[in-house]
Amino acid sequence: MVKREKSDRTIYLSDCQSFYASVEKASHPGLENLPVVVAGDPARRSGIILAACPIAKSFGISTAQRLGEALQLCPDAIVMRPHMQRYIDVSLAITDIYKEYTDLVEVFSIDEQFLDVTGSLNHFRCTPEELAVMIQKKVAASMNIRVRVGIGPTKILAKQATDNFAKKNASGIFTLGKEDVEKVLWPLSVDKMYGVGSRMTRHFVALGMTTIGHVARTPLAVLKRKFRARFGKQSDIQAEVMWRTANGLDDSPVTPGTFNVAPKSIGHGMTLPRDYTTAEEVDIVLLELTEEVCRDARAKGYSSGTVHVFCMCSPYDAPTGFSQQRKMPFTTNNTLKVFGSVREIFHRNWNGHPVRKVGVTLGSLEDEEITQLDLFEDVTKLRKLDSVLDGIKDRFGNTAIIRASSLMKAGLAADRAGKIGGHYR
Repeated sequence: MVKREKSDRTIYLSDCQSFYASVEKASHPGLENLPVVVAGDPARRSGIILAACPIAKSFGISTAQRLGEALQLCPDAIVMRPHMQRYIDVSLAITDIYKEYTDLVEVFSIDEQFLDVTGSLNHFRCTPEELAVMIQKKVAASMNIRVRVGIGPTKILAKQATDNFAKKNASGIFTLGKEDVEKVLWPLSVDKMYGVGSRMTRHFVALGMTTIGHVARTPLAVLKRKFRARFGKQSDIQAEVMWRTANGLDDSPVTPGTFNVAPKSIGHGMTLPRDYTTAEEVDIVLLELTEEVCRDARAKGYSSGTVHVFCMCSPYDAPTGFSQQRKMPFTTNNTLKVFGSVREIFHRNWNGHPVRKVGVTLGSLEDEEITQLDLFEDVTKLRKLDSVLDGIKDRFGNTAIIRASSLMKAGLAADRAGKIGGHYR
C-alpha cells in the first residue's frame, strides 16, 4: 500500500476505447479481428465516421472523417450503422459496474465517467493502479469492452492523463500526479491541453505559446491581459480556465447525478439530407423541429418566453446563415404558438441561399404551472389537447399522429422518429 495524505483524492477518468465500434464488435461475433467503423447514413450528409476500431485506425481512418475517404484508406472496412439505444444501454451497464467499486460516479459523456475512488482503496486494500486493473478486467469480462483509465488527484489531471497517455500505452492506465505536471504535462504541445481545439491552438501560437507549459508559466494577470487584447474585455474567465487547466488545478468534486439538473434550454437541430431551396420546404422542417422541442418541454413541465433559431446555408466551404433569438409575447410550450415566432425569425433573417442546417431552441425556461397566461386564449384547452396528442405518441410511437405537411417530400418527421440524437436506434 502507498501511504497517502488524508487530503489526497484519487480520481479516475475511465474511457471506453472506440466505444461505438467496440459495442458493435461485442454484438457481432466474428468481427474481432476485422476493421470496423461506425458511420452515419452514407446516403445523407451524416455519412461520417463516428467511431473506428484500433484495426481500422491503423489504416489511417479517424473519427469525423468522411466515409468515402475512409473507405479509400481501407476498402475492406466493415461499415456498421449506428445503434444509439444499444450504446446508451451498454453505457448505463458499464456505469453500474463502476458503482460496484465506488458510489461516486459522474457521467461525463456516453463513453467517459469520472470515479472518485479515494474511499475505495482501503476497502479493496490495493493501489490506485491495481484497482484500475480490477475495473478493466470486470468491464472486459462483462461487456467485452476495453476501458482506459487516467488517474489523478483532480478531475482535470485525470482527464488529461487519459487523453494524452492512458489511450496510448499498452496497459491503458496512467497516473498523472501534481508532482508530474511540470515534467510530464507541460512539455506537451498546447493542442494536447483539454479544452483547446484547433482555433484556440492558433490563438495560443499567435501569442507565442506553443506548449502547455508556456500557458501554465504565464502569470494569470498577464494571460488575462493578453486574452483581453485578443478576445475582448469579457475574456477573463476564459483565460483563468485555460491557466488552471494548464496547471492541473481543479477543485470540483465528482458529482453523481450531475445531469439531473433543470435544463437552461431545450433544443433540436438537424443537418438536412439535401439543400432546401424554398420557403415552403424549410417551413415544414421548422414546424417538425418546433414540435419536437415543444413536446420535450411539455414532457419536462416547462414553458418558455424565448425562442432561438439557427440556420446554415450552402455552399459547404463558405457557409452563410444566422443565429437569432427573440422574446415571445407569452411564455408557452404550444407548438403552433412557438412556430409563429420561429417562422418569423427565420424569414426575417434568411438570405435566400439553399439551407443545409436548421435548429430551434427554447430558452428562459419556467415551470409551466406558474407561467403567465394569455387572456385571449383558452390555455387550459390547448394544454389538454397537447396532453392528449403527446399521450398517444408516448403510447403508440412518434408516428402514430403526424402532420399532413410531414408526409410531403420535404418532411423528415417519420425518418427522425426512428432515431436518437439524429442516429438510428
